[in-house]
Amino acid sequence: MSEDQTPIPPFDPTTKPHKRRPRYRGTHPRRFEEKYKELNPERYTETVEKVKASGKTPAGSHRSIMVAEILEVLAPQPGDIAVDATLGYGGHTQEILPRLLPGGRLLGLDADPIELPKTEARLRALGFGAEDFTAHRSNFAGLPQVLAQLELNGVDLILADLGVSSMQIDDPARGFSVKLDGPLDMRMNPHRSQSAAELLQRLRPEALAELLVENSDEPLATTLAPLLAGKLFPTTRTLAVAIRAALPRMNKDDSDLTVRRVFQALRITVNDEFSALETLLRNLPACLNPGGRVAILTFHSGEDRRVKKAFEAGFRDGIYSEITREVMRPTAAERNTNPRSAPAKLRWARRSAS
Repeated sequence: MSEDQTPIPPFDPTTKPHKRRPRYRGTHPRRFEEKYKELNPERYTETVEKVKASGKTPAGSHRSIMVAEILEVLAPQPGDIAVDATLGYGGHTQEILPRLLPGGRLLGLDADPIELPKTEARLRALGFGAEDFTAHRSNFAGLPQVLAQLELNGVDLILADLGVSSMQIDDPARGFSVKLDGPLDMRMNPHRSQSAAELLQRLRPEALAELLVENSDEPLATTLAPLLAGKLFPTTRTLAVAIRAALPRMNKDDSDLTVRRVFQALRITVNDEFSALETLLRNLPACLNPGGRVAILTFHSGEDRRVKKAFEAGFRDGIYSEITREVMRPTAAERNTNPRSAPAKLRWARRSAS
């Protein structure tokens, strides 16, 4: 070997090969997990704040709606036992919990097996222990069963936010989004029931038309139903394209609205949302302690109509001592900073003292 040559070290089988750090694929990544820095909020705090300041919701998170109004009508106090029947991202719970302490606790219900563990971990990291907060994988219709398991005869506060969480909407793999392509699924619990694609393929036109009217007040239900029912649409995009193709003379804004209404109607059916809501409303009085308060956020007329009628009937029968006289809406400032709050309606009721 010449003097200017460097000897090659012998091969060491215990040495780990160099591994390059993961990088975004190109300047415009397509995968949801690679596209949004907001999915890593601890690392990209500045990006998250910019997204919020622009009036948008950071991907993979959720901005709780009408928090101040909910705190006012529920009036949580130390020692109260509360239920967040739709835990979601935990934003409302995060505000209610400190007001229950010391001595109180909150039960968080959510049917989504994907998001529930994430939210529980997030709340634990904020310092809420098992004596303060417990998470329960259950639809809100199962509230009586959860209380029975915990040997509770009733609670002081109940909140139900009936909107779909931003985490579900923003993740194309869940199949809720009209903007991002993904499997046409829409199940809150992906392990149960049938997907939206399976539902559409099974429905007859008459049944689909009825569903579109009942679940989303769709004015073009009879036009759309024969073109969609009984057909296979494997992805959200294929369904959205078919809806727009059925309405060739409609302008883009109106066709987008129709697409959203069809998606809403399918989602409600896939998750049996109206039946679950009616079960909750029927069981509410028995789940509330005397003087207990309930607040429900709705996002379309079918939900609001059911809540309004149930509260009015309970008031006439003396079950509730007070109910919402005028529906509460988000302020103009909140609608401006969080456009997803625009359709929200808040109603509340107080259980009679006897």
